[in-house]
Amino acid sequence: MRGRLADEADAVAAHLRPDDEVLADPASFFDEVIEIDLSALEPHVVGPHTPDLGRAVSALGAEAKEQGWPLELSQALVGSCTNSSYEDISRAASVARQATARGLRTRTPLLVTPGSDSVRATVERDGLLADLEAVGATVLANACGPCIGQWARSDVVTGQSNSIITSFNRNFPKRNDGNAETLAFIASPETTVAYALAGTLDFNPLTDDIGGAPLDEPEGRELPPGGYAAGDAGFVAPPEDGSGVEVVIDPTSSRLQRLEPFPPNTDDVLPELRVLLKARGKCTTDHISAAGRWLRFRGHLENISANLFLAATDAFTGESGVGFCEVHGVREPFPDVARHYTEAGLAWVAVGDENYGEGSSREHAAMEPRFMGGRAVIVRSFARIAETNLKKQGVLPLVFADAAFYEEIGQLDRISILGLDRLTPDQPVACLLHRPDGSTVEFTCAHTLSDEHIAWYRAGSALNLIRERFAR
Repeated sequence: MRGRLADEADAVAAHLRPDDEVLADPASFFDEVIEIDLSALEPHVVGPHTPDLGRAVSALGAEAKEQGWPLELSQALVGSCTNSSYEDISRAASVARQATARGLRTRTPLLVTPGSDSVRATVERDGLLADLEAVGATVLANACGPCIGQWARSDVVTGQSNSIITSFNRNFPKRNDGNAETLAFIASPETTVAYALAGTLDFNPLTDDIGGAPLDEPEGRELPPGGYAAGDAGFVAPPEDGSGVEVVIDPTSSRLQRLEPFPPNTDDVLPELRVLLKARGKCTTDHISAAGRWLRFRGHLENISANLFLAATDAFTGESGVGFCEVHGVREPFPDVARHYTEAGLAWVAVGDENYGEGSSREHAAMEPRFMGGRAVIVRSFARIAETNLKKQGVLPLVFADAAFYEEIGQLDRISILGLDRLTPDQPVACLLHRPDGSTVEFTCAHTLSDEHIAWYRAGSALNLIRERFAR
């Protein structure tokens, strides 16, 4: 199949590259031409606590000292689903072979997680895992593991400040080990191995001696010369006719629960939604639906929803995970507030800041608000996948037309979303803010709902619409 596609691509190769006249004189075709000297670029390390904070390896040591970050690295990790391809592992193994040739082992514990069982089988066959184990690496099962908090550390205690370096794709507080004081830095796999050999953030793998000389540039292969080993596929195909298959779930199970369809959205107006949460600053998927110990409930929507917004920062108090419940007139954990509103027949809205939902695309960060009675999320801006996930679950993802209006939302205000019978792509949505003193303020929201997304919303979720179409 891939060979056929490659042949088809070759047949139109001329249309898949810049035109010769554009390459010869790009300034005549573009308003701005940016030249990047790739030979001058350095590897970067980002973090802690966010993938947005980055610097070149040559600047990391000085910044770590200035900020008071622990210089000694307590752990180094390569994997798991991200940056753990055959090429990634081969480049990491290239650094390990240099260390072995110099008689070195890692000064920091190094954990390696291949990205799939096929990758594991292939890098094991080709000797790359042996290269890493020779310098002290421990190879983990090819699963999410520490990347999503499945890491019971015995080397540090909760509250102990420490630095780790990983090639994972996320490094929010508590993400890896449940400890908010773990400072997680992200680098490429080969850079991570280099820092594991040095054992400290105060190290420049491009220039600093290690074992008598700086490291040579690592080498890697994009594809295995001998092809990929099959590994364990781990998948059992269902029968072609599944009509006779019965899915039996223990009614007492705390880990599995049958997913019931969400009800259709038929209201023309969502009147006076309670403001369950007004999040301040980052409200990532980890803030919305924490990982770690909660992951054992991923097959039980009701149980995992007990973590809803537990790490989100309440803009009104600065406190994490707790908001005001109008039903009881007290401050309670957000999941309790949402449950009490649902039990009282009160729908609610969550208000977010910039880049709401940044992080791994966990479906539960959209399913939980829907399950717990949320009807809409209104923000200054969305992370793209989070916005899409809300659409799929029948939650209205709206953006303040005027981002500054976020500041106007009060703790006891209520929000009405109007004219949903006229919900149309590219057309603003009218909203009304109800103050406790009885006054109202009109404001508008934008959205990116297409006709298909609006159909998902009307049906109650994308899955509901798929079920309807298959039934027909």
